[in-house]
Amino acid sequence: MRRDVFQAIADPTRRAIINIVAHDSLNLNSVAEKFDISRPAISKHIKILTECGLITIKQQGRERYCEAHLENLSEVSEWLEQYKKMWNTKLDSLELYLNKLQAKKKNKIQPKTKKHVRKK
Repeated sequence: MRRDVFQAIADPTRRAIINIVAHDSLNLNSVAEKFDISRPAISKHIKILTECGLITIKQQGRERYCEAHLENLSEVSEWLEQYKKMWNTKLDSLELYLNKLQAKKKNKIQPKTKKHVRKK
């Protein structure tokens, strides 16, 4: 079963596993030692990450090592980019509006100067 990358990153434990193996290829026990959950629970998380292609398992002798393959996260990045552009546009519009309000407020606050007429 091929899982969705979004499903994989939805869980904080899986995001942490990705972060750990992105920096160094580790065996399954080393990954499990970094968490306060059971080894079988870690195995389930790694299985999901493997099914969506974010991690591969390499056999080296008796050990099985997890290696990150973060290329599949580009799908997430592309999806987020559309919203990033939308929010940047909205925030730029808000900034312009707030600047106009501030300019109006400054104009109202400045006291009008009275002309002094000299008396003779």
